[in-house]
Amino acid sequence: MTTLLGFLFLLAMVFGGYTVAGGKFGIILHALPYEMMIIGGAAIGAFLMANSMGEVKHAFAGLGKIMRGPRFRKEDYTALLSLLYYFVRLAQTKGALALEPHIEKPEESAAFAKFPSIRADHHATVLICDYLRMVGMNADDPHQIEDTMARELKKIREEELHPSHAMQNIADALPALGIVAAVLGVIKTMAAIDQPPAVLGAMIGGALVGTFLGVLLAYGMVGPLAARLKSIVEEEAPYYEVIRAVIVAHLHGNAPQVSIETGRKVAPSNVMPTFQEMEAALQELVIN
Repeated sequence: MTTLLGFLFLLAMVFGGYTVAGGKFGIILHALPYEMMIIGGAAIGAFLMANSMGEVKHAFAGLGKIMRGPRFRKEDYTALLSLLYYFVRLAQTKGALALEPHIEKPEESAAFAKFPSIRADHHATVLICDYLRMVGMNADDPHQIEDTMARELKKIREEELHPSHAMQNIADALPALGIVAAVLGVIKTMAAIDQPPAVLGAMIGGALVGTFLGVLLAYGMVGPLAARLKSIVEEEAPYYEVIRAVIVAHLHGNAPQVSIETGRKVAPSNVMPTFQEMEAALQELVIN
């Protein structure tokens, strides 16, 4: 919502200032469709050239993420910590083999069923199942597990950041594409050099609309959207870091409550459940 409001405020200030200064919209409105066709079409073509189809789809999904904002709230962190508490307590009291029914078929697990949002998150489910499975395979060196998880989390983060990088590349190109549109307008104007000054002035003004649009789209729209998407990915990253913190703390031999407290401290301050909230959630945790 704030992204949309910010963009509307930007347009209001830019065109409002233009109007107050005595500017007329006739030239802009006349040139706008053609300039947008040149600049927008060139930007889309360049985007398709630079990215695979999978990456293009990922980028469009990123636009939806920008409008929704960060996915994870305090209740999501509470749910994740509750599920991890159940698993590490189960592993400590009944052994790592007791985890097998849950991690081999998470879609049939009573534990995952209690937290459908976690089960629906591909990255979270895979991280939990894969690394608890490694624990069951006697891969119990906490430093090795921590290093392996760190590399995988870095890979996930880089993959999630790709749409942001792709959008930023287009933002960097838009001013130059605006110049391309402006140059074409100048070429058109030079071909009509025998026309009266009023006609030539309108044609030159139309050509300059291309430069204006390229800069506005780059720094007033696409660039900020790329930055917002990057910030959302970085805000969501600690959710998966919680999984690493809890599993590694468990492998160090800590009690389940201590492992969960270690993971809780990884959550961002604005969405971190308090100690009392976490205690209450764990006391209410019942999984058949």
